[in-house]
Amino acid sequence: MELDTLDGAITGCLSGNSRIVFVEGPAGCGKSEFIETIAERAEGLGATLLRAVGSRSERTVALGALRQLITSAPVDTLPQIAPPTPDVPVRVEAMQEFCAALRRLSTQTPVVLCVDDLQHVDDATLQYLLYAARRTRSARILFVLAESLHEHTSDPVFSTELLRLPHFERLRLERLDRSGVAQLAASYRGLPQDQDFIDGLHAVSGGNPLLLRALVEERRAAESAGRTAELNPESGGPFTQAVLTCLHRGGPATVRLAEALAVLREASTVECLRRLLDIGAAAASQTVHALNAAGIAEGCGFRHPSVPAAILHAMDPAARAALHRDAAQLLHDIGAPSPAVAGHLLAADEVAERWGVAALRDAAEQALAEDDVAQAVACLTLAHRACDDDQRASAIKIRLAAVTWRVDPCAAEEHTAVPLAALRAGRLGETHLPALARLLVTQGRVDEAAEVLERLAAARSEGNSPSADAVRGNLLGAQFGHGPAGGARAVVSMSKDAEGAATVTLTEGVAARPAAGMWAVPVAAENEAAAASAERFLQTAVLTDTTIEPIGQALRTLVHGDRPDRAVPWCQSFLDEADRRGAPGWKSAFAQAQAVIMVRQGNLRAAEEYATMALDCLPEKNGSVFACAPRSVLIYTATAQGRHGAAARQLNHPVPDGLFRTVYALGYLRSRGFYHLATNCFHAALSDFLEVGRLARRWGLDRAVVAPWRTDAAEALIHLGDRQQAEQLVAEQLAMGDARNARVRGVSLRVRAALAEPGQRPRLLAEAVDELRKYGDRLELSRALSDLGQAFQAVGEPARASMVTRRAWHLAKECGIETVRERPVPGHHPRAVPAQEDPLWAADPDVDAKLSDSEKRVAVLAAYGYTNREIALKLYVTVSTVEQHLTRVYRKLNITRRQELPMNLQLSMAEIA
Repeated sequence: MELDTLDGAITGCLSGNSRIVFVEGPAGCGKSEFIETIAERAEGLGATLLRAVGSRSERTVALGALRQLITSAPVDTLPQIAPPTPDVPVRVEAMQEFCAALRRLSTQTPVVLCVDDLQHVDDATLQYLLYAARRTRSARILFVLAESLHEHTSDPVFSTELLRLPHFERLRLERLDRSGVAQLAASYRGLPQDQDFIDGLHAVSGGNPLLLRALVEERRAAESAGRTAELNPESGGPFTQAVLTCLHRGGPATVRLAEALAVLREASTVECLRRLLDIGAAAASQTVHALNAAGIAEGCGFRHPSVPAAILHAMDPAARAALHRDAAQLLHDIGAPSPAVAGHLLAADEVAERWGVAALRDAAEQALAEDDVAQAVACLTLAHRACDDDQRASAIKIRLAAVTWRVDPCAAEEHTAVPLAALRAGRLGETHLPALARLLVTQGRVDEAAEVLERLAAARSEGNSPSADAVRGNLLGAQFGHGPAGGARAVVSMSKDAEGAATVTLTEGVAARPAAGMWAVPVAAENEAAAASAERFLQTAVLTDTTIEPIGQALRTLVHGDRPDRAVPWCQSFLDEADRRGAPGWKSAFAQAQAVIMVRQGNLRAAEEYATMALDCLPEKNGSVFACAPRSVLIYTATAQGRHGAAARQLNHPVPDGLFRTVYALGYLRSRGFYHLATNCFHAALSDFLEVGRLARRWGLDRAVVAPWRTDAAEALIHLGDRQQAEQLVAEQLAMGDARNARVRGVSLRVRAALAEPGQRPRLLAEAVDELRKYGDRLELSRALSDLGQAFQAVGEPARASMVTRRAWHLAKECGIETVRERPVPGHHPRAVPAQEDPLWAADPDVDAKLSDSEKRVAVLAAYGYTNREIALKLYVTVSTVEQHLTRVYRKLNITRRQELPMNLQLSMAEIA
């Protein structure tokens, strides 16, 4: 239709009838292209073409557009017009002279006078054009004037007067519909033509021809560069640049409103835009309509998310921040949700009012409910910076530390510096102390947590509040009814005599720190009840910032009990949840817990994998106290596997200053002590083990199930030749309630055997083997079996020694200690035997089911090297009965001799006895 109108206008001009075609349309919808088409056709018909384009920057330059028309005409055909001045307005004589020149020119050839962007043409030129349009009705002149649909000339009379002329015709250019988009797309070679693609083009471009072409070119550029060619324009690409061009051609008011739309996003309404920009409702509505007409917006939102991003990026930073600040105030005034308000405060990076701090804190909590930790941290960080009240600022910092623990334990540790400084300066209110204490306990910072609790207890005592002990119990009392357990009767310290020999001194104990309650574990008598309570809690526990520590305590209860394997599925479940919810700090904590469990089960490979995972989750590995926990596991596993170089590399990492004020020091010192023990630095090892004991007693955590430092130190003392003090420490550990724990008792018996006479060692080690097998720690079991093999060898029983040592070798291999394979084992060919080929490995999972209880008793004793006569005496049967049982066992297990008997039958020495 538009082209038909164009052809009719040109035909009328050629036949001697003046025509005026007034073209209007949204930005980017083809007005300039329409002008170009007219120009091409006019020149092709031999017409004289006069052209001018309005410019916003020249709008105040009198007759600027008229000079463009004169300059484009043949030489000397149009008169040079002097511009008007304040003293000399536009003269009628000058307009008459210009009009007469046009008529003369039209007698030679038809004249096509084109003016684009009429809305930016100066007023003086508009007067000339209107005068000529009125007085050239019978001339061969075609006026083509193009104007933006929603931005008009500054002279309202101009458009009205044109409407009165009989040869005036208005032409409206609209956006392309779907069929129009399909036609334009068809003109591009190689472009898909399926319905989905055409629909996508139409949806993103809105049918705006300029935007459509830019979108197609961006897609084709992506194809040429080998990138995925999708209809997903990028901010800063051709499409968004075309959008910005359309906006600027629409004028400052259009740009300003588009910026407001980009800032308000989902909160955009005409009323909000009006209030934000302080403009009239009609102006706001008209500009929104213009953006819709251009296909840039749909309603009060943009068609594609890349558009608002490009608009905001193009803004002056200060202006953008100011607009966000005003938007925050507006949304607060109308009662918008806190997250919406907070988003603008964050974008402005400025908070001037107290309501802003409150909005940020509330938005942080809502973000956490959706696991958006980054948003919560950003809100709390800005709220703290803007807070002008010390008490509120400390509360925000404490909360920030708790939230940050989800993603970065190192940063969480750093955030506590402000409230701790306020505490020591006497500026931290009593109401904030419980939260700070809980936070420090969660971070394992026992000494600093105790400092907070002591300050709180003192403050409450002054006000006749509950006693200090009651305060501690209420704040940090264990979730499952157990608090700090009493340790041994004395503190152990080390010194050297005049000859440099180590001397261990037992002195009276010091008062335990009051903050370790949530790191305590139940006494042996309460293990099963506490484990059941812990599992009931874990069944309903929801992972949050406030439950992370009770969950950790429940897992520790299981880990340090008689069955650490019970903690494995719970720990893995929470690890997976932390990973799914994007909380690497939590994931690191649960990976570390799994690593500890794997160590207690003797699975060194898995322990190393989980510890590595825990470290990899931490953004800052060297500055974090918590990072020392997984690093301790890596030191231990590398040492146990004989990879002393790898252990040394872990030890070479700098240790944070605060490590030895945290519970993580216990694991770190033990692992370092094991490394020193393995590398023959026995004094250094003893020093580390004794420091573990000192800290454990100081914090009320002197539990052998947590850190059996007494047997650790005893092993170092044995190497140093101090058997008396080693025996004293072992005896003390065996006298503790924790000696009921199978692992603690098994390790204690193994070390006691090293101090016993050779003839007593097999009995002690056999009992240690039984305890450790019951517990399930394969590494400690392999050590006990290895010692048992040596003990059998020492008492002249090589057959037993060979069998037991072979089992120790296999267990060590199963634990991940590959270097053992390189060491010849007595009675065993040095060739590595695959596990599934070795009869001692008990490859048949149903081996226990094949044997009766009587047969298993005989088989177990035979496997441990007892003779037939000794078995008969022990079981109160005849030698013949033993021989018959063994014959049946050999047949059922398809073996031919007792050396092939499996060592892992599910029957303990205690059951045999």
